Amino acid sequence: MECIGKGKAHKPYEFGVKVSVATTLQRSRGGQFVAHVKALPGNPYDGHTLATVIPAIETAIGANLGKIVADAGYRGHNAPKDKMFKVHVAGYRRGLTKTIKRALRRRAAVEPVIGHLKQDHRMGRNFLAFTEGDANNAMLAAVGYNFSLLLNWLRLLFAFFLALLATAPASPVQPRSA
Repeated sequence: MECIGKGKAHKPYEFGVKVSVATTLQRSRGGQFVAHVKALPGNPYDGHTLATVIPAIETAIGANLGKIVADAGYRGHNAPKDKMFKVHVAGYRRGLTKTIKRALRRRAAVEPVIGHLKQDHRMGRNFLAFTEGDANNAMLAAVGYNFSLLLNWLRLLFAFFLALLATAPASPVQPRSA
């Protein structure tokens, strides 16, 4: 177990490992799915994790990233220079277009996903041992979160079909001729 100094008044230290959570930038109808999650042992600086996380995200989703929107902890990032995307960091004010401003506001949608992972899907406390346990706990929490979104969608679809069947007119029964 590693100690992470947070500097918060109510919780100055937390024990565990950092976890990188990536979601899509576009708004999803079924909810904000977790596209990639990775445990980062050793308490690395946020900006120094992009070099390992970006290739893993691209192989997981099977597409190249076009834009990354991150919080202020990613200033001074080490994103690979050969990639053809821009890393937008919160806190920049100069030279922002309306699209980039909208994307930076959209960054706030990741925070509830992290909160749900911690609160509802047991990522707040890890009971699995060693570094592999940390990685497995993060992955299982993300899978559980995505699966719960899928179950909610299936529940709505099933309710829609039941309502459709309930409102369908009953066909009259024809008497049999002997």
